[in-house]
Amino acid sequence: MAGAVFELIAAASRLRDGSQSIATRMVSEGVADLVYNPLNYAWNVHEEFIRRTGGSGAKCILLGMNPGPHGMGQMGIPFAATSVVRDLIGITGISVAKPEVIHPRRPVNGLEHPKEEVSGTRLWGMLEDRYGSIDKISKEIYVVNHCPLMILNGDRGTNVTPNNISGKSVEELMDICDQHLREVVDALDATKVVGIGKYAENRAASALCGLGVSVETCWHPSPASPLANRNGGADWRANISKVLP
Repeated sequence: MAGAVFELIAAASRLRDGSQSIATRMVSEGVADLVYNPLNYAWNVHEEFIRRTGGSGAKCILLGMNPGPHGMGQMGIPFAATSVVRDLIGITGISVAKPEVIHPRRPVNGLEHPKEEVSGTRLWGMLEDRYGSIDKISKEIYVVNHCPLMILNGDRGTNVTPNNISGKSVEELMDICDQHLREVVDALDATKVVGIGKYAENRAASALCGLGVSVETCWHPSPASPLANRNGGADWRANISKVLP
């Protein structure tokens, strides 16, 4: 299990460094106004997350798309939410640095971020209800995002998802993100990847084609999704339950 953690940290560090140079080019090429890389400024939290959740034997990966402004963009943990990171995952007292350039509408507050990420509370809350403690969750599930970058445009700092950008730098970014996913699968000897939303499913299916890994999907828990909100969230919980081990 210690070997898996070492491999996951090494893979994440390669993704961190490779995506940073691409992020700079994305801005210079006009793909985005600003790009945050939480694997850089929140690396210490991300590494601790890997150490706590990456070596417990999970064979199923839940794959997200990319960081949001109130979750991984703050804390470096996929689908992070302030209370989840503190109370469920049990990470406290680790400082988070700042991006080199900060959008005035998108400050980074780290583990003390005052706004909860609803997608995060829904996803991790579902996993807690199903499995229990973070140790028990981690025996079944490993959570990772396909892309580590938070992409911002405009005066409002609109969060742009990778499916809505294009260009040579984006193609290179997707290549290293696909490679990172393959490395995560190898490190865990994973047998199934569940894409949270169709975009993540499609990226996983492309990256893992021919490798004998099952790729499935579930609805994204975003509060902006009518499916996630239907019947007070009960339909979303039933949907994801079908693909969880």
